[in-house]
Amino acid sequence: MATIDDFNALDIRVGKIVEVEDFPEARKPSYKLTIDFGPEIGIKHSSAQLVKHYTKEELKNKLVLGVVNFPPRQIGPFISESLTLGVPDENHDCILIAPDKATAVVGGKLY
Repeated sequence: MATIDDFNALDIRVGKIVEVEDFPEARKPSYKLTIDFGPEIGIKHSSAQLVKHYTKEELKNKLVLGVVNFPPRQIGPFISESLTLGVPDENHDCILIAPDKATAVVGGKLY
């Protein structure tokens, strides 16, 4: 069973997607995301399998939640530095978890 200390060890922040690129080298259709997590964390990169539900234009400037304190992970030729959070739809395709108000502070920590 997880404890509150386990939860507190995760650093989950509000980020703003500032750049979206195709990721044709990925095994499953994905995008390369550049996400601004605010002045304390800065810019991080993430790979996310979002092409079923989102266009690049829809993702640009979107607020998302991401884990920013996992170690970098090699995904093909790309280094993913954060985990963009989502939930599955009925086909197990990713739907993003995002703040429901545009006034959420970029870099704000989930609590």
